[in-house]
Amino acid sequence: MPPGYTLRPATNADCEAVRAVVLSVLAEYGLQADLSTTDADLFDLEGHYAQRGGCFEVVVDPNGKIIASVGLQPQGEGLCELRKMYLLPQHRGRGIGRTLLDHALQRARELGFREIHLETASVLKEATAMYERAGFQPYQPEHCSARCDLAYRLML
Repeated sequence: MPPGYTLRPATNADCEAVRAVVLSVLAEYGLQADLSTTDADLFDLEGHYAQRGGCFEVVVDPNGKIIASVGLQPQGEGLCELRKMYLLPQHRGRGIGRTLLDHALQRARELGFREIHLETASVLKEATAMYERAGFQPYQPEHCSARCDLAYRLML
């Protein structure tokens, strides 16, 4: 993490700030949020992540503003989904995204997950390239959320 930036567990007190990050990045790429289904977890981060055996973390800039997020949501025995990995554009190009992904993969191992899945949209070219560089492989899930057209998995 660059100097002055911190990575910490999120609490429900962070929900509004995390929603702002997620909605801003989705809008940047012309993608729609669905706060009643796919993005309903943004109203109860603790309940959808930590209380289920996963985690949700945020990156805070030197001014104390949440500028990035990532979640690991349990999906079954040894399996989790990488969710809500977003970084505001003015903070990109500093290695924060890669650091966040590396941290999430390490946390997944620490939490006992053996496989990690993610869904994304092909318009998120930078993120897709980063996932592929990290070793994620494309696969065909039974279904993807409405805004996603790609799915990846990684054995840990």
